[in-house]
Amino acid sequence: MEPHHPDYTRIVAAARNRTAPAPPLYEHAISKMVTGVIMNLDLSCMLAGDERDKEEAFRRESHYLASIGYDVYPFEGCITELVQGGQALMGRAGALIHDHTELEDYPWETLPDRYFDRFDPYFRALSRALPPGMLAVAGVGNGVFEIAQDFVPLTELAFLEVDHPETFSRLWQCIGDAMLEIWDRFLATYSETFCVCRIGDDLGFKTSLLVRPETIREHILPQYKRIVNLVHSYRRPFLLHSCGAIWDVMDDLIDYCKIDAKHSNEDAIAPFSRWVDLYGDRIGNFGGIDMNVLCTEDEKGIHEYVHDVLGHVAGYPGVAIGSGNQIADYVPPEAFLAMVETVREFTAQRG
Repeated sequence: MEPHHPDYTRIVAAARNRTAPAPPLYEHAISKMVTGVIMNLDLSCMLAGDERDKEEAFRRESHYLASIGYDVYPFEGCITELVQGGQALMGRAGALIHDHTELEDYPWETLPDRYFDRFDPYFRALSRALPPGMLAVAGVGNGVFEIAQDFVPLTELAFLEVDHPETFSRLWQCIGDAMLEIWDRFLATYSETFCVCRIGDDLGFKTSLLVRPETIREHILPQYKRIVNLVHSYRRPFLLHSCGAIWDVMDDLIDYCKIDAKHSNEDAIAPFSRWVDLYGDRIGNFGGIDMNVLCTEDEKGIHEYVHDVLGHVAGYPGVAIGSGNQIADYVPPEAFLAMVETVREFTAQRG
């Protein structure tokens, strides 16, 4: 197979829903454990070191990913690390905010400075490490809904909406204000490194949204729109990663928020072809390869499945192929490579 020369404009074109000879590879995230096994490196340890160590880790991994077919490198710094480290989001901690007094007493004004104290060393190192032709995707991690759940876990959030509606409404505004300031500073400093900006905000699960569509429309989507508008002001496409059956708000996300592309799919909800059939004429669609397939099928089975997905989406604009979620720690390295090799073979056949 011919050596791959990364070209980030292929992902930008997919995010802008443009037609290409063959879909590029895309991942929401790739486990450092998986690439570390393949490369025989302890990337996590290197990233925990000083800024020179971080740069070397990013350099080695990004150059490796470029060599196997990737045009962009996924990286984000998650805001929840500054709240409860994602513990409440994952149901392992209680609420920080129970009423209006606790909401107003929270040091919201410190979040942007704390964010950049935490993540600037990573963003700076990454900016210096990428190979020619490759840029990064993502940026400021977590969406409005995920951050809210790290302040107030999902069940308590439902009670807050009923018992303290004014506090509930104000919570989203405070989160949106902090996110907007962080994104503004991020884009002013790092927009030349990141070619596509995204947030990850899982709004649903297998059968429905996690909260009422009216709650999402009233409280969450206006905050999305502010961030999307800011990203667009830097002439960057905006990608939303959201798991779940979010059909009830897809039109709002496209027509009101103006997202450019959407990632995440699961065959238990709908095959990737359905997302492309429904929305392929309006936005880019990223993902396609079901996580269950990557984790349970052998290399032959993965090859056949990926080839089938590629056959279904051939001819559609705005498609980028990769896992329907992410290359997590539990994905076998050989399964990841089988997926990548199949996509590259398909691309080579398309010239």
